[in-house]
Amino acid sequence: MKSSRRNFLKTAAAGAVSASTISAASYARVLGANDRIRMGIIGTGGMGGGHIHAFCGFHNDGSFPVDLVALADVCKTRLDGSLKVAREQQEGVQVDGYSDYADLLARKDIDCILTATPEHMHCQVILDSLEAGKDVYTEKPMTLNLEQAMRVYKAVKAHPERVFTVGTQKMALAKYREAKKLLADGVLGKLISSQTSYCRNTPDGEWNYYGIDEAVIPGETLDWKAWLGEMPEIDFDTKIYHRWRRYKAYSTGIIGDLLVHEVTPLIFAMDNPWPIQVSAIGGHYIDHDMENFDQVNLTLKFDNDHTMIIAGATNNEQGLETLIRGQEGTMYLAGNNCRVRPERPFADDREEINIECEFVHDHNTLRLNWLECVRDRKTPFSTIETGMRVMVMVDLATRAMWGGKTYTWDPIKMEVKAG
Repeated sequence: MKSSRRNFLKTAAAGAVSASTISAASYARVLGANDRIRMGIIGTGGMGGGHIHAFCGFHNDGSFPVDLVALADVCKTRLDGSLKVAREQQEGVQVDGYSDYADLLARKDIDCILTATPEHMHCQVILDSLEAGKDVYTEKPMTLNLEQAMRVYKAVKAHPERVFTVGTQKMALAKYREAKKLLADGVLGKLISSQTSYCRNTPDGEWNYYGIDEAVIPGETLDWKAWLGEMPEIDFDTKIYHRWRRYKAYSTGIIGDLLVHEVTPLIFAMDNPWPIQVSAIGGHYIDHDMENFDQVNLTLKFDNDHTMIIAGATNNEQGLETLIRGQEGTMYLAGNNCRVRPERPFADDREEINIECEFVHDHNTLRLNWLECVRDRKTPFSTIETGMRVMVMVDLATRAMWGGKTYTWDPIKMEVKAG
């Protein structure tokens, strides 16, 4: 990593007392009720670019008093283009750019950051941001693997004063909060099983729609070593840089990039049970050039004696209906509503429940929820507790697919074993 980042890690808590005795809250800006939130974004590629437009939109239309004041990216072409957008869309706001995100984090006038880096960099950016006293929104999946997830989990627990959220936008859908209430009331009786999926059909190869920018040249417009971070050093590969989700060293593919959208709110609705046994298979059925699988099938057993089956594909868009089965009823979560149909023989004594939920832009709702929590110091929709449980699923399923074994998780010892 660059020397400025190393210096930042050594000096971020420097002062009259040592870093071991100063809290992140001591060097975070205290927000007043009428203050504008000042934020930065680390990683300005595909998802980062979308976030830039969204937060600039909030600034302009009055949705929330937020100023996007800093961007960081190891790629100069992306950073320059994103700075142009952020400056043009926020009249009167000074937006600064940094090639090293440590320089952004060193600014005490920045309240919070959003990280939209590739998955393998999420962990380090989160850890550094928390240590710098920033509230954090991280793109999903929370981290690349379980070891990193445990590091983040411990760090977030060690900084309860910080607002942390995982950017899984379906957590903003009201139907899942309604489902959580109904399940807590026992409308399904004992939970038995659930199912969900994320399936789509991309004939040209999933994530190949990310174009190759020939202007990205390591040593000239890209700091390739900084992009790799803690990953093993390799020669620059433009396909890995632009389409890293296709490669298993840098992404868990369908599992981490797609399935987390569906699994995360289901785990939340069922009150965050731990996956304790995971099996999975994957295959290359159409896209033989992609290193990650183009079809996956998962089975999870949770510590509340309930099983979930999950399907993911990039070669056929027909998936499984999202639902939860209990002994006394079934909950259907397709569309915007939450519907419960009693199961025989209990149906004679119970009415069907249908809760209609207002349609919302889930991604913007999640973003605004995070900003509100940053201002009001509240707990956001998508928390570290749910994020950690999802990462157990992601990691164990990935191991199972590539290793051909079933894996178990001990939530007390926080340990993985091959079954």
